[in-house]
Amino acid sequence: MNVEDSPVPRFVDRDIVHEADSCRPLCEAAERGEARFHALARGQYPGRPLAEGELKGVSSIGHWDLEGTQRWGLPWHRNEGLEIALLETGRHAFGTDEASLQLGPGDLTITRPWQPHRLGDPHLEAGRLHWMILDVGVRRPNEPWRWPDWVVIAPEDLERLTEILRHNEQPVWSAGGELQRCFQKIAATVCREEQSVPVSWMVVLLNELFLLLLDVLERAEPVLDRSLSSTARAVEIFLDDLARFPQLAARPWTLSAMALECGLGATHFTEHCRRLKNRTPVHHLNACRLEHAARLLRLDPTRQVTDIALEVGFSSGQYFANLFRKRFGVTPSGYRSERVQSGSPGPGPPPTDARGRGTSLPGVSQSG
Repeated sequence: MNVEDSPVPRFVDRDIVHEADSCRPLCEAAERGEARFHALARGQYPGRPLAEGELKGVSSIGHWDLEGTQRWGLPWHRNEGLEIALLETGRHAFGTDEASLQLGPGDLTITRPWQPHRLGDPHLEAGRLHWMILDVGVRRPNEPWRWPDWVVIAPEDLERLTEILRHNEQPVWSAGGELQRCFQKIAATVCREEQSVPVSWMVVLLNELFLLLLDVLERAEPVLDRSLSSTARAVEIFLDDLARFPQLAARPWTLSAMALECGLGATHFTEHCRRLKNRTPVHHLNACRLEHAARLLRLDPTRQVTDIALEVGFSSGQYFANLFRKRFGVTPSGYRSERVQSGSPGPGPPPTDARGRGTSLPGVSQSG
């Protein structure tokens, strides 16, 4: 199974922040004969390639069949579009930045553009999973969605579907029989052996899928939160990602560059940061880098402190050491010695509530 050699979509075109998922673990499992996999795809996604004018906006649509417990899973990743997935059979561990859940037969998952999520904990059990990823033209939550012109459901229905999808964070829903049968018909269409993609059939089925999805969501009487598509939400996601992803925090950020990343001027960005984190953007950035450095100090007792300082984004070892002492009350070397002597390499898994919902991404310290 080949993956097209094409650029991987990024969160913001003018500056690399997040790369979209390329399903590499799935490709490798298919090459080893561990997974049966069928998909239509474009860009970096694996599958039978879609031509430029076919099914505009569809990044990937397909299904897999896993007959036994796998040695792989899809770790934390993001898609540049809306992802709708249905677990037809089996059980899969599923997580978003808000929840850690166990999927069962008939469960439907919805992840919004660029929302972190994973499948497997860390491996996958047997099961048949269907999915569709549609690029609706957004890179930040406050941008309007742009559906492709082949979506022909009534404008008021499309507007309502968009409103629910943008303003509700519930990640898992009960699909119901009609929606499951629609996914099964899509799977059969994907598996057709003809060389050309059956575009007309797929357009009809996808429009049916969106109408059935709207019916499922409406019947569940979702609670909407319009702040999820606000400018403040875009800033919050960026600031939280600095804490979650060391490689992002390590970039040579300036105040203007961070503001631009969120589509704002420096003054408005700083105001949002103070309201959300009670500190300036630079203070928040340094705090995130210090947390990442502390984790590296715990994990690798042999690395030079200066090397760790540079890796997390500090340009000066002395400046890093001064900030570290202020934050943790001890030098970086002293911090590492204390952790080694106590036998504690770092925090355990993130806490969960009674329903098993996680409070943070695993392995990431949340700075206060």
